[in-house]
Amino acid sequence: MEKYIENIILGAGFAGLGAAHAFTEKGLKCTIIEKDNTFGGLCGNFVIDGFRFDRFVHVSFSKIDEVNKLFWESCGGDKGMIKHIPNPYNIYKKRWIKHPVQNNLYPLTEEEKKLVIDDFLSRPKMTEENKPENYEQWLRLQYGNYFAEHFSMVYTRKYWMKNACELRTEWTGARFYQPSVEEVIEGSKTSETPVTYYAKEQFYPKEGGFKTFVKKIAEESDIIYNSCVIAINPDNKTIIVHSDKCTINYKYKRLISSLPLPELLRMLDNVPDYVIDATNKLEATSGYHISIALKTQNIPPYMWWYVYDEDILSARVYSPSIKSPNNTPKGCSSLQMEVYCKEGKYSESELLDGTVGKLIELDIIKEEDILFTHVGFEKYGNIIFTKSIFEDRKVVRDYLSSVGIETIGRFGEWDYLWSDQSLASGLSIKIL
Repeated sequence: MEKYIENIILGAGFAGLGAAHAFTEKGLKCTIIEKDNTFGGLCGNFVIDGFRFDRFVHVSFSKIDEVNKLFWESCGGDKGMIKHIPNPYNIYKKRWIKHPVQNNLYPLTEEEKKLVIDDFLSRPKMTEENKPENYEQWLRLQYGNYFAEHFSMVYTRKYWMKNACELRTEWTGARFYQPSVEEVIEGSKTSETPVTYYAKEQFYPKEGGFKTFVKKIAEESDIIYNSCVIAINPDNKTIIVHSDKCTINYKYKRLISSLPLPELLRMLDNVPDYVIDATNKLEATSGYHISIALKTQNIPPYMWWYVYDEDILSARVYSPSIKSPNNTPKGCSSLQMEVYCKEGKYSESELLDGTVGKLIELDIIKEEDILFTHVGFEKYGNIIFTKSIFEDRKVVRDYLSSVGIETIGRFGEWDYLWSDQSLASGLSIKIL
């Protein structure tokens, strides 16, 4: 069977929906091909027994006016959103420490505070002649050796699946607070310190999980669900799409993809070796989300927290029920833990013991309060900024452009884009 669709978009995540909205705004038709049975992509969610869990943690702190307008409209205005004032915490050596740790050292022992502060004071200055060549050097220059080795570099291994020396620094941006000497010393003497997290307020939909922010766009878009692209022929402008019911050849005039670049390249034949080599060097994190449904509301009051202890597998923990009470049945609560690793590195029992079991050991939750747990896996999480990322992704994207395939979003641009930036990436496509 063969059909013609003038404008085809691959993927109904935030980027793909943004592109669809751009077409709609110009009065043009397009169709999204989506392998899942719903929209949202990595920003989607799932529901079990009345408990809603996002696929990894998502909240909005966007400063992009067009994105915020679409989010606001989709939620039905202010009444459909919940505003949160960020107050994240950390777990280190079984202690709760305010985030970011570097200027909230108060819970540490006096000995460890001195080690952190002494190294912070004696760190060399970053100059044009003393520029860091990798993320590890950047961390040492910013925070001193002790803090870098015991906090940041440990967390890097847990979250990025790499040693800090293997990463570039361009992605850091405003994500890391760089305190003054006065702030570090003051934060070692008292817990009464201001919140210095880079986002001052965050928003989340009251109903339906994070993907509700783009629900209106999805409802206005032509989306073919449960359909997987298995091959693309740019020469004759066709894609082969397989669903449960049939296999269809779609001819197109314009093809826009938000799919991960390695997945997209596998759909093409006769790709030059140099492009395949570049594609094989592109790396992204992957990992498990371990979801916990609880019959009590007795959980830590923090929406999310980072975990530095290496005996706890998760890099961070967050609460869907704090993001919105409508994510759980009345009187209940929920937590979700993220473990970044290759699929199959741990058995399910190892994952549960190293995450849920650790929360029980720390008396953060009680085993008798657990209604159920769920383990899910995401093949693509974040783009990893390896040493050759810029050269490799340029080779891949230039090749795709040369055969008439446009790429958008976190995985199409292969960049560290937040959800609002991914939506904006789709919105910014040129309408010919």
